[in-house]
Order: sequence, then structure tokens, then C-alpha cells
Amino acid sequence: MDKSISEKDKDPYVAVLSEVSKIYGQGNVEVKALDQLNLKVKKGDFLAVMGASGSGKSTAMNILGCLDRPTFGSYRLNGVAVEELEDDELAYLRNQQLGFVFQQFHLLPQATALENVMLPMVYAGIPPNERRNRATIALERVGLKERMKNLPNQLSGGQQQRVAIARAIINQPALLLADEPTGALDSTTTEGVLNLFDDLHNQGITLVLVTHEDDVAARAKQLIKFKDGKVIDIEH
Repeated sequence: MDKSISEKDKDPYVAVLSEVSKIYGQGNVEVKALDQLNLKVKKGDFLAVMGASGSGKSTAMNILGCLDRPTFGSYRLNGVAVEELEDDELAYLRNQQLGFVFQQFHLLPQATALENVMLPMVYAGIPPNERRNRATIALERVGLKERMKNLPNQLSGGQQQRVAIARAIINQPALLLADEPTGALDSTTTEGVLNLFDDLHNQGITLVLVTHEDDVAARAKQLIKFKDGKVIDIEH
């Protein structure tokens, strides 16, 4: 890991996909979800990704998030060649380097907001006292200081998404991936969550956001458009 750390310090890019293809099935039922995709995410970027269903945007997000592997091509996350890692190494990298926010909040229903945020630190082997302290700070950061002991069913949809965001940033990820994070929220709550993303970006977090909503995409600094497994346009 020492080599990757030194490379990370020199490399301006958090994530680099080079000639990445992802193929499902075989023979007559082969589907090419990504077709020699090239994509670079620079440190401090705030990118929105859009495209029709089947355009490849979700597959690209899964590969960026180390939830799937390329069939061909190379993916480097902070200088680490992801395709060369064993499954346990991949899981460790995912825990240490990546944060995820989804449309459905994926909170444990019987765990408090604080306990949900602490969960990634359990897997990272962080001591209990430090877990609690860091989770408390993260929940304060997303405006939920008074809700730390609440269960998910005692929180609004927007508050649950804020808990999910606090959980996603708890290990100080190199890259925060958000897949339709406002899809289950009303317009007022959406605005609050997007303001939080703006704040996180301004604090230096690198963010890639998949959305089908133009007003959500407009909050990003760049818009990446997908079609047929490729990037067809980049708008600044």
C-alpha cells in the first residue's frame, strides 16, 4: 500500500477508467453494457452522470464503486489497479476509499442513526470510542445532532438520507458515489440534500452523482452524458 499512497499524492485523479468494457452473457445473448469507456475523475470534482436506461451509467458506477469488475480494460482508484485485487483486498479498498449513497437509504431498521453511521467503522476495525466520536461529528455535520438516538422509522425521508450520507463519509472516502440520491424525496427535501452535497464538495469531497433529473444535475460542476456504454458528451 505504500506505493499506492505515494502515487495518490502525485496523481491529480481519484479514479481513471481506461478502455473499460463490461460484457454480460455470451454468444447470441451477449450484452455490452460498457464499450471501451474512458473516464477520469479528478480530485475535488463534482460530476453528474445522465443517460437513458441501458446507457451504461449504472454499470460504470458499479465499477467505480468496486461493486463489479471490468471484463476488459483498467480501473485505477487512487493509483491502485482494481482489476488486480483479490476479493478481500477489494472489500478493504471499498471500505477505506469509497462512500455510497443510494435512492433507498439502506439503513438498519433496528439501529439508531448513530449506530447506522458507526457501522462502516466496525468493518474498518476502529475502536468503539473513536467510532462513537466520529459518528457523532458526522451526524452534526449533516444537521442531525438532535436525532442521533432515533431509529430510521422515527426520521423523515430527508433525515434518513442525511444519515446515509453521514455513513457514506464517515471513513473520509476518496470518492463519494451517489446513485439517484434524491429519487425518493420531495422537492423541498431534495433541495436540502443537494445543499448538503454542495457543502461536502466545498469541503473537498470528490463526488459523482447519477441522476435523471436536470435540476439535480445542474448542481454539479460537470455533466457526463452516457449512451450505448460510452461517454458521448461532457458539459462544464
